[in-house]
Amino acid sequence: MQNNDIIAPNLNKGSFMKFFILMIMAVSFVFASVDINNASVKELTTLKGVGAKKAQSIIEYRKLHCFKKVDEIVKVKGFGNKFLQNNKKKLTVGKCKK
Repeated sequence: MQNNDIIAPNLNKGSFMKFFILMIMAVSFVFASVDINNASVKELTTLKGVGAKKAQSIIEYRKLHCFKKVDEIVKVKGFGNKFLQNNKKKLTVGKCKK
């Protein structure tokens, strides 16, 4: 039994590498941050409590206002302190494209 057999017992070397890369991608997706100034609807919907409609309201808001800090998300209708508490670690503010 090799070391790789402990983690993924029935994978050859090529399959193990694919498995390993897939696991890294999965972990990075879970811990990925969302830039509220530039994220797409798809990216915004990864946030807890955000569906397509709420994601679109962030996009509409940022067409008129650039976010300077993540706390400003509460200025968007439908987003309050509870949302901010649940998602603050995942939120970032990148350069505004206005």
